[in-house]
Amino acid sequence: MKIYTKTGDKGNTSLFGGNRVAKHHIRIDAYGTTDELNSWLGLIRDQNIDQHYKDNLIKIQNHLFTLGSILATPKDKLFLKNGKKRLNIQWIEQEHIEFLEQEIDLMDQSLEPMTHFVLPGGHTTVSYCHVARTVCRRAERNVSHLNENETVDPFVLQYLNRLSDYLFVLARKLSFELQANQILWAPDKER
Repeated sequence: MKIYTKTGDKGNTSLFGGNRVAKHHIRIDAYGTTDELNSWLGLIRDQNIDQHYKDNLIKIQNHLFTLGSILATPKDKLFLKNGKKRLNIQWIEQEHIEFLEQEIDLMDQSLEPMTHFVLPGGHTTVSYCHVARTVCRRAERNVSHLNENETVDPFVLQYLNRLSDYLFVLARKLSFELQANQILWAPDKER
């Protein structure tokens, strides 16, 4: 199988199921941004962090591939005529969202309560978490936009929302563990 097909040379691409759409279609933005997020998670996973976080990130990356597959499939192609799901994968379910919530709660237990916003940065690994968090929010916005035009599985939106929370708390947890220099946001003070 060749990597290049030349079928997208005029600015169109195929969705799962065969429909062709423009490469700037909101559905392409939605799963393309999810793919971008997955790459950032790979970069975080490549850092010198605890194996528990690396294992979680691998799990999340797998979830994002599932999520991208769902987004790449138009609603009318998600199910076969007999009602079975066309995609032979485990879909995003409540248990995946609960996994993120449990991990957030676990990390949060050892952190001081937030009293101020903190400027992103302080350590390269922490910065990668913040970039991933903002890409996740963009993916969530794109999926929300898509959902206005075509109904999207509600677990997809919930998962992205919770994942951005996870990445925020992971940034806080890694700041603590890496003893990163944190700069509090002080809107009333010039620096």
